[in-house]
Amino acid sequence: MSEAKKKALVAMSGGVDSSVAAALMCDAGYDAIGVTMKLYDNETVDVCRENTCCTLEDTEDARQVATSLGMPYYVFNFTEDFDRQVIERFVRTYEEGGTPNPCIDCNRYMKHEKLYHRAETLGCDVIVTGHYARIEQDPATGRWLLKKAKNLAKDQSYVLYFLTQQQLAHTMFPLGNFASKEEVREIAEKYGFINARKHDSQDICFVVNGDYGDFIEHYTGKCFAPGKFVDTEGHILGEHKGIIRYTIGQRKGLGLALPAPMYVCGKDMEKNEVILTTGPALYSSALIADHFNWIPFDEPTEAVRVTVKTRYKAKEVPATAEVLRDEHGFSIGRVLVRFDQPERAVATGQAVVLYDGDTVVGGGTIREAIR
Repeated sequence: MSEAKKKALVAMSGGVDSSVAAALMCDAGYDAIGVTMKLYDNETVDVCRENTCCTLEDTEDARQVATSLGMPYYVFNFTEDFDRQVIERFVRTYEEGGTPNPCIDCNRYMKHEKLYHRAETLGCDVIVTGHYARIEQDPATGRWLLKKAKNLAKDQSYVLYFLTQQQLAHTMFPLGNFASKEEVREIAEKYGFINARKHDSQDICFVVNGDYGDFIEHYTGKCFAPGKFVDTEGHILGEHKGIIRYTIGQRKGLGLALPAPMYVCGKDMEKNEVILTTGPALYSSALIADHFNWIPFDEPTEAVRVTVKTRYKAKEVPATAEVLRDEHGFSIGRVLVRFDQPERAVATGQAVVLYDGDTVVGGGTIREAIR
């Protein structure tokens, strides 16, 4: 009697990456099932524009690829969960003065929570996505490791730092070992996939016109009143168009005639003021993060040397990370990250991700930037 095939649930967005991931799983002998997650109603967010994912055309592309591979294909309706876990968090973070990262929330709560549990229900051994990252097991400790992709230009390990040992053990990223995106497109062309040369999605799928402020006002029904631009001394520089429309580090789009370039370095939500600086106040010596996830080891008892990224596209910088503890030595659930050199535009709501070479040490949500 032959051994039963392992089952894989493949998240298919309609793009070339997830399509090739599905093909590679089929080639590897897995009994693969393709799924697309319906995440929102067009009535809620209007109509997505060209550079986003999750459109009806994307769903049809995914369906065609799955059919060509002989895979069963389903669409799962996760609209209520997406609204609660991603859109509401996005809006709330802006309302609280932070800068959200909805792509991390989507990966965490949709792909690797909702989809993970759905895969368990269907008796699947692994879930599969088209992310550019690698998963390996440490032979010395037995722990699962999250590593950067071979293609560093496409590496997405930053948005996956939250993965638990259980999730890592049952997740596969087939594209992690490809050195270039062109190799992936060539595989798609070999299979005759309709999306072999399809553009990459770049924008937040539920923000229709790229204007986060417009989306938040439409979604909440609130109007965020104009207020004052001030410098770090409190001097009035002009009027802003609503405090949610500005993010830490922003220089362009302020609508001010200034003698020198100035950047957003803070927001006073109570006073409805956006604070600008010519530079120095934009830098932080340290940060505090919570909801931290450690991957190669359990929560460390001593400070660890790492490199860190405070934004997806940020350059890694050297730092020391230390778990904060109370007077009895118990963790208070927060991590202090001290930069070797002051870091620019550290924003609450974003993720800080720690690395040791190509291995993700852990990460969490930035709650405070310390100057």
